[in-house]
Order: sequence, then structure tokens, then C-alpha cells
Amino acid sequence: MLRFLIRRSLGAVVILVLISAITFFLFFALPADPARLACGKNCDPASLALINENLGLDKPIPVQYGEFMVGIVAGRDFPVGHCDAPCFGYSFVNQEPVWPTIVDRFPTTLSLALGAAVVFLAVGVGLGMIAAWRRGTWIDKLFSSLSLLGQSLQVYFVGVLCLAWFVSGLSIMEQPAYHPISENPARWFSGMLLPWLVLSLIFMANYSRMTRSQLVEQLHEDHVRTARAKGLSGRTVFFRYAWRGAIAPIVTIFGMDLGSLLGGAMITEYTFTLHGVGRLAVDSVRLTDLPMLMGVMLISSAAIVVFTIVVDALYAVIDPRVRLA
Repeated sequence: MLRFLIRRSLGAVVILVLISAITFFLFFALPADPARLACGKNCDPASLALINENLGLDKPIPVQYGEFMVGIVAGRDFPVGHCDAPCFGYSFVNQEPVWPTIVDRFPTTLSLALGAAVVFLAVGVGLGMIAAWRRGTWIDKLFSSLSLLGQSLQVYFVGVLCLAWFVSGLSIMEQPAYHPISENPARWFSGMLLPWLVLSLIFMANYSRMTRSQLVEQLHEDHVRTARAKGLSGRTVFFRYAWRGAIAPIVTIFGMDLGSLLGGAMITEYTFTLHGVGRLAVDSVRLTDLPMLMGVMLISSAAIVVFTIVVDALYAVIDPRVRLA
């Protein structure tokens, strides 16, 4: 296990370095000048030169990239002051440090991701299990049809409809907003409830279909038929034998989905005006803010890579047939 984790961690570092390099050099292929964007409309040459110097844009691109990577692990000095590690630089737009901005936005994204994950995992897997248990019946057909419908929906469509109906029209739900759970748990829950439900509706359809298909496949495996032949009850066969074989693909996709959500649910945050990491990423692209974009990209990529490693390590625990070597 230790050798596996070390090998995968080293591979993850290489992947993150490649992502940072591609993002960094592609940014400078854009026609927009970040220093001029930060300077504003009424920008004179002296102000533009000062901004280039303060942001480090007056150096060659490879030198800028090298200083950026060194700053992440060792900190970095800017004309405006010292930036402690992990240093992703200062925003081109408002000259604010990137890392504290991401840390300030992350609780919103964390609340959205974890709350939605609990709902779509519990409901989606539960519906899939019921459909597999009652396969061929009207319940199976109903849940399968609802899952297919759920996979066809999009957050920006369902979210706007829910805002119009439940918030503006019927006034039975609170306007979505993030409130720290440490200050008021009730307001935190009510402010995040609608985004949780809408985001879960999209994801739970996929989990329901996958759970059903995996369980139906496992119920036709040889070891399950052998368990039935030994006289074990249908409930024991279903949960002890079929469910254990079906859980591995579900854990895989859950790890990937949770990592992606922690990196920022961009469409959901924009739809419900939640100021999380996803919305920060969209604003960074729109405003051509390289340091902020690089910070968000690396945090998002790291979340996905870490959860992928965790899922691969769990395989050996879930399925004895898997060996990490």
C-alpha cells in the first residue's frame, strides 16, 4: 500500500506540473494584455509600466513560470510585499493575494459539494437498489424512466425554474446563499437546500442507473448463483454477495464526482449566485486573471487527483480480487 501511494503521489505531482505549464503558456497566447486590463481605460504608459513591474509581467514568460512554481513551495517577493507559501501571486484585477481569496471562497464550495454528495449518493444508490431488487416490475420501469429523465436535465435550466417557482413564486424556500455553519446552522442549511436538491437531481440519475445495472449484472454471476444454491435467503444474497461486487464502480465514479465538485461546481454556483471556487474560476477566465485562474486550476486538479488515488486504494479493501501491485 505504501509503495502504491508513493508511486501515485509522484505521478500526481507530474500531472499537476503539466497542467500548470499548459495553462500558464496558453494564457499568454491570448490576445488580451492583463496589465492593460488591470490598468483600466484611462491608462498612461507610466502606469502600465508600473503595473507590469508590480505583477512581474516585464520578465520573459519562462522566467515568470519558474518564479510562479517556486512561489508555491517557498513563497515569493513582490514589489507590493512578500507572499508566503503557498503563493499563487496577486490578482491582475484587484491586486489581492490569490491563496487567501481561494481559502475564503472554499467553504461555500465545500458546503455545496458535500451536501449534494450526501443527497445524490443516498437517493441515487437507494433507487437503483430498489429497481434492481424489483427488476422487471412497474417500479423498476418507473425508476428507470425517471433516471433517464434526470440525465437529460441541466442545472442552468432546472435551477432557474426552481428559483422562479419555489423562491419567487410560492416563497416556500429561502433565496440560496451561503451562511457559515458555525454562525447559524439553520440558515446554512436553508440557504444551501435548493442548490443541493437541484445539483443532486442531475447526479442521482446517473447513480441510480449505474447501481441498477451493476446489481443486475452481479445477480447473474457464478458466485451469486452458488450462494443461492446453498439455500441462502434472497436478502442475504443481494446484500452480502451482489452488492459487494457492484459497489466498486460506484465508488470510482463517486470519487471523481466529489473531486470535481470540490474543485468548483461552476454552473450551479453561477445559477444560484453562490460565491465559491467555481464562480471564481469563471470570473478569472472572463477577466483574464492568470494568477487567480492558475490557483483555481491547480486546486481543482489536485482535488480530482487526490480522490482518484483514494478510490484506487479503496479498491483493495472493497474487492479482494484487486491487488495494488
